[in-house]
Amino acid sequence: MDALVSDLFGSGNETISRPQLSACCGGKQGLGLGLASKKANAKANKKARARFSRNNYRPSHNAPYLPPELKLVNPTQYRFEHLATQMKWRLQEGKGEAVYQIGVEDNGMLVGLSEEDMRASLKTLHLMAQKVGADITILRQSEVDEDSDCPRSIAEVLIRKVPDDQQFLDLRVAVLGNVDSGKSTLLGVLTQGELDNGRGRARLNLFRHLHEIQTGRTSSISFEILGFNSKGEVVNYSESRTAEEICESASKMITFIDLAGHHKYLKTTIFGLTSYCPDFAMLVVSANTGIAGTTREHLGLAMALKVPIFIVISKVDLCTRATVERTVRQLERVLKQPGCNKVPMVVANKDDAVTAAQQFAQSPSITPIFTLSSVSGESLDLLKVFFNIIPPLSNSKEQEGLMQQLTEFQVDEIYSVPEVGTVVGGTLYSGICREGDDLVVGPTDAGQFHKLTIGSIQRNRSACRVLKAGQAATLALGEFDRSLLRKGMVMVSPEMDPTICWTFEAEVVLLFHAKTFHKGFQVTVHIGNVRQTAIVEELYGKEALRTGEKAEVRFRFIKHPEYLKVGAKMLFREGVTKGIGHITKLQPVTQYKPSQREEEGA
Repeated sequence: MDALVSDLFGSGNETISRPQLSACCGGKQGLGLGLASKKANAKANKKARARFSRNNYRPSHNAPYLPPELKLVNPTQYRFEHLATQMKWRLQEGKGEAVYQIGVEDNGMLVGLSEEDMRASLKTLHLMAQKVGADITILRQSEVDEDSDCPRSIAEVLIRKVPDDQQFLDLRVAVLGNVDSGKSTLLGVLTQGELDNGRGRARLNLFRHLHEIQTGRTSSISFEILGFNSKGEVVNYSESRTAEEICESASKMITFIDLAGHHKYLKTTIFGLTSYCPDFAMLVVSANTGIAGTTREHLGLAMALKVPIFIVISKVDLCTRATVERTVRQLERVLKQPGCNKVPMVVANKDDAVTAAQQFAQSPSITPIFTLSSVSGESLDLLKVFFNIIPPLSNSKEQEGLMQQLTEFQVDEIYSVPEVGTVVGGTLYSGICREGDDLVVGPTDAGQFHKLTIGSIQRNRSACRVLKAGQAATLALGEFDRSLLRKGMVMVSPEMDPTICWTFEAEVVLLFHAKTFHKGFQVTVHIGNVRQTAIVEELYGKEALRTGEKAEVRFRFIKHPEYLKVGAKMLFREGVTKGIGHITKLQPVTQYKPSQREEEGA
């Protein structure tokens, strides 16, 4: 979207002037008078058009460039069919969502449409959406020239349609922040639909253990869901009794991963970030305490794992306006530091929330900042608008590529359910998983894999027959022995011939260490859903590492072998020692072999 569009809709309360948005098939299509260009300005003339042509403009890598539409008022039948086909394609590329801009020319000029033409264009757009089975929601509408005798306006419209081959659009958001910053309370308010009483009533439904209720502190990973229907309306527990009802009513689902804030539960927080593959991270900061405790650490973890992050400043009802502004300025300073290189963007109204959602998904440097209260409900609607509009990061082509690979499911949780048997929870990294599929799970301590059969599948507590790459679910394994399973295992297709290893090499950067990092040092390694202690066997080319230095290091697991992949991100820690890196080489000890029990059965 052009900077002029942003300026027109904006309130001027941002920290920065909004960067320009590129039009992508996920997708923004300029209708009425054309597709918005990145290189446009208000004085659209021949030079601007020539420059537009010379630059050979293309949208983002998600899709090829499409010529702009000229008119949506009373299109011919042939033209209407063409537009509807184009909308259907854009919805497929955008995984069920597309944003259309009406009244913006090809060169970015904000010409706008008359009231009659705007009404006719929206009607045509509605008919197009009906034809492809989608719904439309007007995100925002504004007049271009208010002083003119014939006022003209531009509009931005969200088109949403759940793909035929899936139940709903799904985004995962990890919730980070210091202890007592209001993470669980905020999630309770969002998902339950009722404001907090100021003493933590809203968070009680999120806790999984008695000691969490008694202390008010989250120590485990819990999941909560917030739905939006095809018209952009919130679907939560205030109107639905069960998760199944929410899944049936919602066309877009936000799954919140509530992580622990206390430092002693840091390993649980890191496991949630590395194993559950969140699309985004929400950093919650208390307005009255500012950046304290683990806030910087959580921000650093999200950046190290390259998870896009946005910030929510909570508890503004407890503070004066000056205190809230001081916390905002403190965050801005941290985000602009050389290590972060982020561009903070304060969200003050609905227009800011719409722009923030679009820019956040396209530029990793943009960091929206919300200020709200879970008690008074102040600015809570802006966060809901943001969640409603924010698009998925990956496009359909990337998911199709992963789906064509062999099945690989990462085991993150293990349960025993009465009358069901053993159940595992996790994320399908690649391939497709169906009920009745035969897979192998491992590696065991002896480096073996066991055969098993998938019974039933559930996503967000509702039945699902087919699981696709990138989706999280729970799988019922029937009478499979739970003692043979552990977190960090993988369930893969037998044809994959999985490789396991005790020893691997990685290129690492030491983020912090009090003294020197040397051979023989033991650290806890996090690689995806793998979490195990490893010993440093060798530092290539160096005797020791100090804070900020980089080196090639060979690690060896001390308890059991693991299934790893070259190129996987890794994070290691031990006390205050922290480092990040990626795997460069594996030293496999064995290829897949059936367990002794399976050989005896054969």
